[in-house]
Amino acid sequence: MSPLPENTLIGMCNPLLDIQTTVEKAFLDKWGLKENDAILCDDKHNDMFSELTRDFKVEYIPGGAAQNSLRVAQWILNAPNRTVFFGAVGKDTYGDMLASKAKDAGVNVQYQVNDTVKTGTCAALINGTHRSLCAHLAAANTFTHDHLQKEENQKIIEQAKYFYVTGFFITVCPPAILQLASHSAEFNKTFTLNLSAPFISQFFFDKLSEIVPFVDVLFGNEDEAAAFAKANGWETTCVKEIAVKAAALPKKTTKPRLVVFTQGPDPVIVVEGDKVTEYPVTRLPKEEIVDTNGAGDAFVGGFLSQFIQGKGVEASVACGSYAAQEIIKKHGCTVPTTCKYH
Repeated sequence: MSPLPENTLIGMCNPLLDIQTTVEKAFLDKWGLKENDAILCDDKHNDMFSELTRDFKVEYIPGGAAQNSLRVAQWILNAPNRTVFFGAVGKDTYGDMLASKAKDAGVNVQYQVNDTVKTGTCAALINGTHRSLCAHLAAANTFTHDHLQKEENQKIIEQAKYFYVTGFFITVCPPAILQLASHSAEFNKTFTLNLSAPFISQFFFDKLSEIVPFVDVLFGNEDEAAAFAKANGWETTCVKEIAVKAAALPKKTTKPRLVVFTQGPDPVIVVEGDKVTEYPVTRLPKEEIVDTNGAGDAFVGGFLSQFIQGKGVEASVACGSYAAQEIIKKHGCTVPTTCKYH
């Protein structure tokens, strides 16, 4: 068994059921979607969901960014309940499906269950090696921070040493994020955040800026880094430069900020304090790439599985890259039965 105590890592995000299928570029154009993007759907997309389930062969895969990362971390740790997940679902079949899949993976799910709103879904549209995500948050959008105040959840928060929140959750419940972030700072724990998607920096920058001072580890990809730079008014698109500037932003605690930016098949950029390191990524042959949905989530899951055991950045990045590659070889964020990482 892993020497890690239970409930070491808490993840908080939107638990969504991915409705995944392969589409042509024309379908994306029709619904105003970009090839490698993640957005919140609006009313005009309601018909798109109907069309998908009616005319396409769809797969239902448990999704939601942080929940994906925790499932991957659990797969690598191979000891149940080292991770806990907070988020909101509906009282319905989709919610039950998400809970059972997460529990099977070893995640201790502590959902806030909404009796009147249905579980959130996300259209995961695969086009070649690209993936476009369009999320209908529904119940996930109804999370309230008093769920964290419940006695049993307070105990879990006290036990945890690491926190992982996605930028996506900024659209839902900033007070809950700040509650975990300030607890983490007060007790010298580690708070990690993912930039998640360009629209978070573009449209929710004020809220994001309130959280960044608490962030000990910041994750993102090259597109999210560029959007973050633009929102900060930095005149650069160089991922390395952006990472250095992000690491140097004001911070609540004395722990230097770690910035980890992935760039698909290009090297992972890591900044610790003012030290920049590039970690090359092994390129997969094109025929092994099934779809890239969940690759970023898997990278974080692999990274955190090592990081929360006190292993260094190099080991954490290596495991992150391993996990991302395994996910890319399968549909959605699904892991093989055995983990060859050990």
